[in-house]
Order: sequence, then C-alpha cells, then structure tokens
Amino acid sequence: MMKKINSIISVIALSCLVCITSSCVEDLLEQQPTTEVGASVFWKTEEDATFALQGAYSSIRPLFDRDYYLDGHGEYVRTRGTSATNGNLRLGDAYQGANYNPTGYAASFDKMYRYLYGGVNRANYVIENVNKMLLTAKPESRPNLEAILGEAKLLRGMVYFRLISMWGDVPYISNVVNDNAEVASLTRVPIAQVKDSIMADFTYAYEKLPVKGAATGRAGKPAALAFRGKLQLFWASWNKFGWPELQGFTPSASAAATAYAAAAVDFKSVINDFGLNLFRNGEPGEIDSLGKAEKLPNYYYLFTPIANNDPEIIMGFTHGGVGTGQGEELMRDVAGRSHEGSQCWVSPRYEIADRYQSTITGDFAPKMIPMNPTTAGARTAVNSAVNPRSYRNRDYRMKASIMWDYEVSIGLTSLQSTGWCPFIYKSWNVPVTIDGVKYTTYNTDGSNSGYVFRKFLRNYPGQGRSEGDYNYPVMRLADVYLMYAEATNFATGPQADAIALVNKIRRRGNLPALAASKTASADAFFDAIEQERIIELFAEGQRGFDIRRWRAQERIWGAPYGLGVWRIDSHGANMQQYFQNSSERVYEQNYIFRIPPGERDRNPNLTQNTPWL
Repeated sequence: MMKKINSIISVIALSCLVCITSSCVEDLLEQQPTTEVGASVFWKTEEDATFALQGAYSSIRPLFDRDYYLDGHGEYVRTRGTSATNGNLRLGDAYQGANYNPTGYAASFDKMYRYLYGGVNRANYVIENVNKMLLTAKPESRPNLEAILGEAKLLRGMVYFRLISMWGDVPYISNVVNDNAEVASLTRVPIAQVKDSIMADFTYAYEKLPVKGAATGRAGKPAALAFRGKLQLFWASWNKFGWPELQGFTPSASAAATAYAAAAVDFKSVINDFGLNLFRNGEPGEIDSLGKAEKLPNYYYLFTPIANNDPEIIMGFTHGGVGTGQGEELMRDVAGRSHEGSQCWVSPRYEIADRYQSTITGDFAPKMIPMNPTTAGARTAVNSAVNPRSYRNRDYRMKASIMWDYEVSIGLTSLQSTGWCPFIYKSWNVPVTIDGVKYTTYNTDGSNSGYVFRKFLRNYPGQGRSEGDYNYPVMRLADVYLMYAEATNFATGPQADAIALVNKIRRRGNLPALAASKTASADAFFDAIEQERIIELFAEGQRGFDIRRWRAQERIWGAPYGLGVWRIDSHGANMQQYFQNSSERVYEQNYIFRIPPGERDRNPNLTQNTPWL
C-alpha cells in the first residue's frame, strides 16, 4: 500500500507516482511517470483520491504557469526566448522551442499540444477512478469525493479550453487511454461539441466544489464559475467576430448574444456572491519618488508571494520555493544578471509606456519622444523618453510594472542583497554616481526597448532565480471585472455597474474615474475596457488571445501587404519590423494554430487547419 504523504510539497514532488502503467502513453499523451502503482492497491481511500488529484495539478500546472511568454504574441512584450528546459515538463518544456513573436508563431506549439493532451489524460485518470469509488462510497465520503471529481473536471476543462482557443476543432478524449492504438484514428470534434463538454465539466465543478478551496492552490466554486464565464465570453467573441480560418465554423449573432448574456450572469455571481475583493481593497497604496523604490504601489505586491492567499487570485498554481525543486522562474525570465544571474528573456516593449495614463487627467499623456541620451538636453527635454521626469504623475501600475532610466531595484547575488541597482538602458554593470552616491548599474543586454520589468521581480534576498514561491494566477478577480464589463457592453451597451467595476480597477492605478466620453457608447467603452486589459493584465499571457478572439490583428499591425510596424527603443532606434508586406495567408495563420504534423503522420484522420494546408 502506498505511504500516506502529508506534505503538500511532497505531494507535488511525487505527483507522478499516482499513475497506473496503462495510463502512461507517449506521443499524443505525453506522459512520463517515474513509478507505476497498480489500481488494485490504490484508489481505496479519500486520501488516495486527493493524492492522485495533486498529481493532476502537478502535471497541469506547467501548462499554464509560464503564460507570460505568450504576451510576446501581442505588441507590448518582447519574449526573446525562454528559460524552459528541454525534456522536462516541470521546468517548462511545454513552452520550450516555441515562437513568441507577434507573427509567425502558430506552427511552433507542437510540444504544447502534446503536453495538453497529457494533462487531459492525467485528469481523466482521476475522473475515471473517483467515479468508480463513488459507486461504493459511504454517504459521508461522497461530498469530498465529488469535490475531488469536480476539481479534476475543472482542470480537464481548463486544458480543453486552451486547446480549442488555439487549434479550434480538436479530438475529445474523456477516458483514460491505455494504448496509442486507441487514439491512432481519432478525428477532430467540432468546436461547439467540445465547448459543450467543457461547459459540463465547469458546471459540475461549480456545483460540487466548496466555496473556498480545500487547501492553498486548490480550486473553489468561484474558479469554476469564472472559467465557465470566460468560456462563454470566448464563445461569444468567436460568434460575434467570426473565425473564418476554422473550417466548418459558422458564426451566429444570436449565439453570440446568448453567450454574452450567460457569461455576464456567471461573472456577476463571482463578483457578488462570494465576498471577494481586489488585493488590498483595490487601493493604490504608496508610491516613491522618481528613482526610488522604498515604497511601491500595491499592484507591485500583488505579484509577489505576499498575495499568495489573497482572494483576488481566484485560482493560482502553487510553487514550492527554496529547497523543493518546485520553484517558479519568474525572476529568471524578467530580470537581468544583476538579480541572481537572471536572463531577461521577457521585457516590456517601448510602446507600452504611452499606454500608462495620467493620474491628473485620467487620459493619455503626450506621447514620449525617443531621444539618444548623448544628444544635448535629452535628459531634461519635455516628454523625452530618457528624461525621468517624463514619467511623473502616471498610473501607479507603471512604476509597479516597468523600470525606465534611473529607476532602481534591489540587486541580488548569492542569495544576498547588493543594494540599490539603477537601471540605465545600455549602461550595463558599470559604476555610476547619482546624487553623490556610488552604484553599479543593472546588468542585462536582454532588453532592447529602454525598459525592464519590475512586475514579478522580487525585492528581497534569500531565493535563487529558480526558487520562487509565487502562486502564479490563472484567474484574477480584476480579470473577471473586465470580462463582465466586456460581456455586458457587447450585450446591452455601457452599464452603470460595469463602469463602476472598471473604475475600481483604475483606482488601483490612482487614476480618476472614466470621463463621460469614455462610456458614451459601446465602442467608446470597449476602448476603455481594452485599455484596462492591456495595463491590468500586462505580461499575464492574455493579450494574444484577446487579439485573436477580437480579430484585432489588422487594427494593430495594419492591413496585409502594408509597410508593417516598427518596434523601437527609447533612444529612437528601430529594433524589429513586423508584418512588412505580409500576405493574407500570414495573417490567417496567426489566427489559428497548426495541428502538429507529427500527430497527423501517426493519425491520418486528423485534418489540418486550412491556413496550414
């Protein structure tokens, strides 16, 4: 009989133990168990079921906890690579080797496709066996077993939701696969049918889960309801805006209207029925003067372990931190070498700065003027991108999210603080004197924009670059506010309660409420909602999905065969040009992902998405 494991870290570390031999299938179902335990000696107690569920969480967590890479598919984040380790799911292999540019990326997610089906199989393993336990369970055990079943169905639904959001029609597998022959002839199921199955999973989870998760990192009712609402919002978007690249999908205005209304009902319940609040009640908190960081806005702390059990994080995947082998690598990805040898794989693009609005007017400030700092007066010129004073009186989320020239953070080496470390673009790891004090500058050549992230960057020593213990959020209350506003706006136009919720999010940036002109029409309010999604959800993996479901690629990058768009840096240099003379086919391929050729070689019944034929 398997030993009982009481430590959640041990459960995560040993999650692969709960897998019978026949459920571990390679290729489509990317499974790599270390030990197999026969079902005849397992699945006897509620503890066994809980242990297996933790295994499912452990297998599905690394399919979502590096989604910040995906923001490279938008216009405001550069993902130049990843820290993911090839061949190691826990260390990010699902994301490894993929393309994270704004275009040309959708043929590079074959690994993710396979690993997602591995997640499906892990969830199905729990679902199938807990269903068997329920047949003979004592009445007092049923509620807990049903809750475990609900969590497994929530996880399965999340994985299938990701699959249809990227590939459209996909094979649907609802049972444990014992042999590759069982999946060798599967066909793709129409997206509407898969969506209905996901809805059923989310609904069951909502009905059976407790209001609050059974432990840190475990899901409760609000998570199931929020994901059900999000699924309906995406379904509404695909029906409203169309998805012509998905063969056989016919958009329907009536289906869109029904789905927007249903999504709004779910989101409203999440907002009103569970006592949830924004982190620190959505207050902006304190902010230090330019070039100082003793006091940082509350939004910054939302993305540190201080917020791990906060109600705003409706669902987050846990990480063990120091000594567990289960740490997250956020700092390694967003920071430079001056921070525990981090690699700055992900950085803000120059263009994000102009999206941060004025705390005085509540609207956009005059555009920054890129200037080379060697130009006379560049450091003091009005609106110069290299003049720190140009960043005064901005949305507090700006200082909480990015650093510009002369902003500081705590340098970290060998688990010790090296003191304040000023960022000065292109002045890497050099001595500098500021106001009579000597420093060594931030060390990275990973940024080519003039900015680096403060969001996700730790401001304390004691943890290596791969030893983070932040619970990475996959559903936040702020996102629910914005999705509710979007759903109601498309259904019935700007509504007072939705406007109030958007203003609550703006409040955390110390911004005034939206002007009347911003809510005067559905189009105007949508622009305000999109603006808040860009800033509030910055680098959380949402932007690429928003661009695709709104079919906004042409609006952002220009029409096919156009001049394209340059991304520049704060000195005015051209960095990358995207979509120059790009054909319609290039745009189409960015709207839907390629079915992996290797899967089609193994299964001739798998059709290909038409832009990839």
